[in-house]
Amino acid sequence: MQNHATLYETDFYAWTQEQENLLKQRNWNNLDLIHLQEELHLMGASEKRELSNRLSVLLMHLLKWKYQPTHRVVSWELTIKGQRLEVKDVLDDNPSLSARLDDYLISAYAKAILKAANETKLSYKAFPQLCEWSIEQIFDDSFFPN
Repeated sequence: MQNHATLYETDFYAWTQEQENLLKQRNWNNLDLIHLQEELHLMGASEKRELSNRLSVLLMHLLKWKYQPTHRVVSWELTIKGQRLEVKDVLDDNPSLSARLDDYLISAYAKAILKAANETKLSYKAFPQLCEWSIEQIFDDSFFPN
């Protein structure tokens, strides 16, 4: 029995270059449509995950800032500022993600509570189960919760 491995399976980079060339040549009949569709789906999911991860790190540091005021360090402040910039970059590159930002915030906050509890050694229940800050506050460069 012969192995009919495709370029997609054996050399992903070469496959991407081949697909790019086929698109440039408008050679529609030779495109690997099944894998192109899959990769497009994965690319979109990756952008959503990136936004959620950045939001989660930002929210975790805001929680740490508020709930461990005696432990505040410059690196927390810099991480908050940096993650705000990273989130804004993701949203600038993918404006359609802004339409569901409230949904992403809920998920990211749930992850942030777990991360904050783990890093601070405070009880998971020490943190509000719903985010107490508005999206505007979260993204406001001058906002640091007390």
